[in-house]
Amino acid sequence: MLGVLAPRVAIASDIFEPLIDIWKTLESDKELLKRQYKERYSLVLELGKKEAYDTILANYNKNPNSADFVFLTRSCYGGVVRFRKSDGYMSTPCGAHDPISPESFANRVDIWSERTAGTKFFHQDFSKSFDLANKGDLIYCDPPYVDSQAILYGAQSFSLAKLFDCIKEANERGVYVALSIDGTKFSGEKLCDVPIPLGLFEREEFVLVGRSMLKRFQMDGKTLESHEVTDRLLLTY
Repeated sequence: MLGVLAPRVAIASDIFEPLIDIWKTLESDKELLKRQYKERYSLVLELGKKEAYDTILANYNKNPNSADFVFLTRSCYGGVVRFRKSDGYMSTPCGAHDPISPESFANRVDIWSERTAGTKFFHQDFSKSFDLANKGDLIYCDPPYVDSQAILYGAQSFSLAKLFDCIKEANERGVYVALSIDGTKFSGEKLCDVPIPLGLFEREEFVLVGRSMLKRFQMDGKTLESHEVTDRLLLTY
């Protein structure tokens, strides 16, 4: 959403520090971000993809950091990052695909640098970001989805009820809020059960996002016509 809108002035935040540090590096020194990726990619050429991945993953798990994490997100299985809840250990294995080249990564860095030039990045709880919003501002929320993403975000504690409380308070002071959350699965056969407070949102839209990402890897080579997914977009305006 941030890349599409490319707002003139914005803030973006997340509670997961290695993730937000990627964006902070993009903001402060995009050439460093390119070098960090290229250095880790060079291990693929030296050791082979899997051994390089395992080496970088082991280093990340000993000392979580953005430089290792950005490479892992580009090379892990399906791009699906999983954490062990007990200690935050990243457990995703190496992907079947090849990591993108340093040249391709550098090109993406340049594009994102341009489109986020007006954005400041913060490592903080979403409630603190809500407190910074003024009347007439728009907040877009993309929290962990309640139906299937607990395994992907297992290292973090997240309260959807707390988010709804923040949205209610923001709405009362004239801040607009858009929230993406679970919609339907199995090509509309399943409506995901989300505990949405009555009267909090003015509109509900369902947005087709394609076939299930997780099923795409679980059912390699099989048809996925029955696994189309929609997201639910909830709007306070």
